Amino acid sequence: MTEEIQIRTTRPEEAPAILAMADAVGVFDREEVATVDELLREYIGDGPQKSGYYFLSCGQNGRVIGFACYGPRALTRGTFDLFWICSAPGEQGKGVGSALLRQAEQNVRASGGYLIIVETSSSPDYDAARRFYEAHAYRREAVIQDFYNKGDGLVLYSKRLE
Repeated sequence: MTEEIQIRTTRPEEAPAILAMADAVGVFDREEVATVDELLREYIGDGPQKSGYYFLSCGQNGRVIGFACYGPRALTRGTFDLFWICSAPGEQGKGVGSALLRQAEQNVRASGGYLIIVETSSSPDYDAARRFYEAHAYRREAVIQDFYNKGDGLVLYSKRLE
């Protein structure tokens, strides 16, 4: 019998699984995986309030099958960034990302947040990510062409939490 998924605050011992997952999905390059590692280290070392990074893990049958990272946007009051959301290979399309996103939104609301910003790539590798955000009522606010590299723009999404 398959156990239901559980969303919880990320624990330090889950860091290796999160990094392996970020690497295995095949979308993030080495620099992006290194950034996940850096944010995760700050979260574990300093705690979420001091580091400004909040991590959630999605677990099932004793293994981590997804993670999300979000935090308050600097120089704002009530605006948060969703930095990362990732489902393990083989778990995509099964509700892991949606469950993580719902929990992150709930946590943002509970802390007084009212707006979430997502920045993602315009490259074809991120087509699924853009469809995911749009399916969850995130509004495309802007596209900056050639932002990450020539031919790879920044797509900015937002969602106002009611």
